[in-house]
Amino acid sequence: MQKINKLKLGIPKGSLQNKTIEVFKNAGFDIYVNSRSYFPTIDDTEIELTLLRAQEMSRYVEDGVLDCGITGEDWILENSSDVKRLAELPYAKQTLNSVRWVVAVRADSKIKKIEDLDGKRVATELVGYTRKYFKKRKINVDLEFSWGATEFKVTSGLVDAIVDITETGSSLRANNLRIVDTLCYSTTQFIANKAAYKDLWKQKKMEYILLLLKGALEAKGKVGLKLNIRKNDIDNLLKILPALKRPTISQLADASWAACEVIIEEKDVRNLLPRLKDCGAQDIIEYPLNKLIY
Repeated sequence: MQKINKLKLGIPKGSLQNKTIEVFKNAGFDIYVNSRSYFPTIDDTEIELTLLRAQEMSRYVEDGVLDCGITGEDWILENSSDVKRLAELPYAKQTLNSVRWVVAVRADSKIKKIEDLDGKRVATELVGYTRKYFKKRKINVDLEFSWGATEFKVTSGLVDAIVDITETGSSLRANNLRIVDTLCYSTTQFIANKAAYKDLWKQKKMEYILLLLKGALEAKGKVGLKLNIRKNDIDNLLKILPALKRPTISQLADASWAACEVIIEEKDVRNLLPRLKDCGAQDIIEYPLNKLIY
């Protein structure tokens, strides 16, 4: 019987779940999640999916239960996981900035710097990495795990400070909290079990998936433009195009005209189109991009 190759891939359950499924769809993979199952289906018979919380992903990848997975850099640091980081998936371009874990206190707290927390109580979900952070600075804190509602614990006086995740800091400010220090930054990572990555078939399959995922992410927010223009006006056209690279220009049947094709940010289109018309462009077509691979 012929061996059936399978790649065991973990996708994150929780805040990254919908975004991950959307990115896979844009990359050409359809994923169906049954609310009663932790094993989603995917329209690729060579991939076996498991749905796990991002907090646990790196441990299962390190142990070889999964060949690869998607998680945050913060949870790799938290679990001290010995995994291979294959690529950063720039979800930041869509919804999330590079998030960071910060120490925060009440806005009216007398705690002004990190050293002021010596002997104080701190709550966080990121216990392991936070413990290392304070130990390295020789600051003794009473550290406790937070099961949720972390911001409330410091505003209500249950703890002196929290270590929590933030994107812009707006939620902390809205809850009358002040940031004292930043522990680490975190981005979405595609990670692999080191032994699994040595398997040539699995390595190739991971690289194939990554190629499509990164292509889909790179195309997000960009469109293509096609237009025709007189050759005499090409120099003026080049001055106003915010191109990723120099545009593609090709000869038309009429020797005095050329066709131009370029990729730009979708947000720039509304301001660019009138300027294109002003410099003589005609037959302008805007089209969406599914993937952009350099």
